[in-house]
Amino acid sequence: MRSGAGRSTGRVRPRNPWFPFETGEEASVRLLCLPHAGAGAAVYRAWGRGLPATIAGCPVQPPGRETRRSEQPLTSAVEMARQLAPEVIRTVRPPYAIFGHSTGALCAFEVVREIRRLNGPLPVHLFVAGRRPPSMPMIRTELAGLPADELAVVLRRLGGTPEEILAEPFMLELIQPLLVADFHVNEMYSYHPEPRLPIPITAFASTRDHFAAPDQVAGWEQETSDRYAQLVLDGDHFAIFENSPVVLGRIAADLGT
Repeated sequence: MRSGAGRSTGRVRPRNPWFPFETGEEASVRLLCLPHAGAGAAVYRAWGRGLPATIAGCPVQPPGRETRRSEQPLTSAVEMARQLAPEVIRTVRPPYAIFGHSTGALCAFEVVREIRRLNGPLPVHLFVAGRRPPSMPMIRTELAGLPADELAVVLRRLGGTPEEILAEPFMLELIQPLLVADFHVNEMYSYHPEPRLPIPITAFASTRDHFAAPDQVAGWEQETSDRYAQLVLDGDHFAIFENSPVVLGRIAADLGT
């Protein structure tokens, strides 16, 4: 309806850039999903459709990608938390849970800690995948200075990047600034101990993940005073997408839906 035509329907609330696909008000519980390095909210769009109707998959869009590509990407998980946590408190109706993969797992952890500092309603569950616990330093890859062919080697080892991009130097140079910022978030993080989170944590590890082996992922148990569970998937760093029915089924079970 054009503005001014017919009766007034009230002011339309502008879409929050952090939640480009809305926040699932109609569902029983919302699952906020934070992406891995170089990815945006769209990576979870199809993935989340495997959830039951009672759970709304709510992809999170950090600055510097997709609908926010004109913005400067953040280079700190703590800064990400400082910006995102107030938006979660203001926008997302409880109950909700948070899921993060790789860099997104670290950011999800810091977001929960920041929400606690702000005395906001905590998520009912934290799900993490493909990431060592925050207390364990990551290997530094120094992507900033790599030429395109060496960058392709690193990304090929990680998996998850289409070969047509890896084979095209122009495309690699195009995404390199975002990757540099995201890898900085992941690798330059400095862990500061705080009381354990009073919510359950479920971690997903993979048999061939060179950056987060199952025995390393198990360290997430030290971050919760509630129950901890770990599921080991067959695959590489991106096994959560290759095994999405198993992952989404476990999430649904843990959320009691």
